[in-house]
Amino acid sequence: MERSLILLKPDCVQRRLIGKIISRFEEKAINIIAMKLIQVTPELAKQHYHEHVEKPFYPGLESFITGAPVVAMVLEGLDVIHVVREMLGATSGLKASPGTIRGDFSSSRQMNLVHASDGADAAAREIGLYFNENEVCSYQPTLTPWLKADDE
Repeated sequence: MERSLILLKPDCVQRRLIGKIISRFEEKAINIIAMKLIQVTPELAKQHYHEHVEKPFYPGLESFITGAPVVAMVLEGLDVIHVVREMLGATSGLKASPGTIRGDFSSSRQMNLVHASDGADAAAREIGLYFNENEVCSYQPTLTPWLKADDE
């Protein structure tokens, strides 16, 4: 099983889309194994977006991500990083295909509702920024045999 950090960004929280987005992940049979509502601090933003801190757009990014609470989640599932990124669609909501989360709910590059880890190393690093190991509750849903074959 693979894990990914997901942030329902301030625009998602403010627009009251939390339930709609979470239901998409649940309907895809992806396990939510950790979740909390938090206020991202400037310090946490700098750690999360460390590769962008020196870029000219960073002050606006920090202002956005610290502007309202986010819902931080750890998702777990088969190939979950790729699956979630496909579900989100292109970074810009204007370029995201209909049927994707961003294609259905976003019309902005920055206010694109959801952050998702882009690889296994990033997922491990990002999960460690937002969650302690004792906050992650991996489990096997009882309906798993009806969602995938034993050899998957």
